Amino acid sequence: MKAAKGTVFKYGDNVDTDVIIPARYLNSSDPAELAAHCMEDIDKEFIHKVSAGDIIVAMKNFGCGSSREHAPIAIKAAGVSCVIAETFARIFYRNAINIGLPIIECPEAAADIQAGDTVEVNFDTGVITDVTKGTTYQGQAFPEFMQKIIAAEGLVNYINQRK
Repeated sequence: MKAAKGTVFKYGDNVDTDVIIPARYLNSSDPAELAAHCMEDIDKEFIHKVSAGDIIVAMKNFGCGSSREHAPIAIKAAGVSCVIAETFARIFYRNAINIGLPIIECPEAAADIQAGDTVEVNFDTGVITDVTKGTTYQGQAFPEFMQKIIAAEGLVNYINQRK
């Protein structure tokens, strides 16, 4: 897992975990069930339009709210290959890495990239390319150990592989 490429779904500031996966679905921990309701309270069409590899781009404080792991699980299970944001809520950031969902902070990319653009992310370098516009941005590259966790599909798998 060195790169991601997909179509962008764009959101604003303070997208909280309650709109990523509404609390009424938290009685399930099945990734497919969570994916079926991902983003439905902010974007009813998301789950019908998202394809494997697509990318979410958002502004400040993505993933704020409760500390539930269900939010990044729902996003990943929906097929999203990466989330780019100006900033992430700290607990969401940690949960995303723990479950193997690549996320990258880049204020310039978050501001400029628009819904429907095709974007490519190189996780080794942190370079984000808006293929539609022909522009590039320098995001924060993942340290090697975080890339290994993401490549292993999460922290538990990473630890189990090291045994």
